Amino acid sequence: MTVQHEMMPTPAPKLTSGRKQWIKSIAAALARIGALAVIFLAFGLYVPKYAFFSASNIENILMQSSVYAMAGLGMTMVIITGGIDLAAGSTIALSMVVTALVLTSGDGQFLITHPVLCTSLAVVGGMLAGTMIGLIEGLLITLLKLVPFIITLGMMMIVRGGAKELADNQEISPSSNNWLFRELMFPVQGQTFNWQLFPLGVWITIVAAILAAAFLRYTRLGRRIYAVGSNEATARLCGVPVQRTKVIVYALSGCFAGLAAVLEFSKLNMGQPTGAQTYELYIIAACVIGGTSLTGGVGTVFGTIVGALIIGTLNAGAQQAGWPKQRQEIVIGLIIIVAVALDQLRTRSTR
Repeated sequence: MTVQHEMMPTPAPKLTSGRKQWIKSIAAALARIGALAVIFLAFGLYVPKYAFFSASNIENILMQSSVYAMAGLGMTMVIITGGIDLAAGSTIALSMVVTALVLTSGDGQFLITHPVLCTSLAVVGGMLAGTMIGLIEGLLITLLKLVPFIITLGMMMIVRGGAKELADNQEISPSSNNWLFRELMFPVQGQTFNWQLFPLGVWITIVAAILAAAFLRYTRLGRRIYAVGSNEATARLCGVPVQRTKVIVYALSGCFAGLAAVLEFSKLNMGQPTGAQTYELYIIAACVIGGTSLTGGVGTVFGTIVGALIIGTLNAGAQQAGWPKQRQEIVIGLIIIVAVALDQLRTRSTR
């Protein structure tokens, strides 16, 4: 008896694991963008006179979100390795103070006589201050072999105290009208949406995000960061310098926090040793909402940017809606819990 093969149905081609992962990533990204759109529209309809849709309000959301996003770039790398940095807010505060001290050096005369040089040194000073704090954290974590939570919790208090000591527990503002520094970072403030469309600080954050994404995806160190977070023991057996990778990651996190401090300073035009309170929670929340797994090995720059926009929109919407501070904290806390719970469910489903 002959078998008629042509009568047998042809099985549908199966998706490869790589293609499945790509489809899941696209779906997750679209879901986060959809959540951002829903939150933005909800507040836009809730806030009286549709003031939430105004160009000036959108500009303010983008500027504040840029601070969270800039620091979130480094935090994403830290969390991918399986670590955490609770000192991010304190690092921003101390870097703001350093930036302000450079601008006020020589009783402000240096800024008046050499505005471009003084501004450049202030930016570099803020970045270096943040980088040094991150470097110290990385060295303590690797040398003492303690969990990052404990080290960064202690550093959070040390750095905050150092910021207050350095500023003599006072806010530091340039003695002159620091027009150059303010306009350099946010040139459209008060002139909403001119030819630049967005403030320059937003464009700087976008460029930094593109570079960070390319770094994680296409460089050897970027691949090592994912390897360490996925399985540290296996990465070590494969020849990955785990300790060095962690030190570099925390230094990069501090550098991005220093850049975030420069953006924050340019918005406030002052160095506040008590500023950036709870920013570390907003930054971590942005990463987690964006899909970075607290268990390590998973995370994207794009997700963190969307997460920062969600946090910035929530804060701006809650303020304009007249919600008390405690209600804002409750909402943000609930979102963090939901995001972490979803991350855990996703991790279990992939095992």
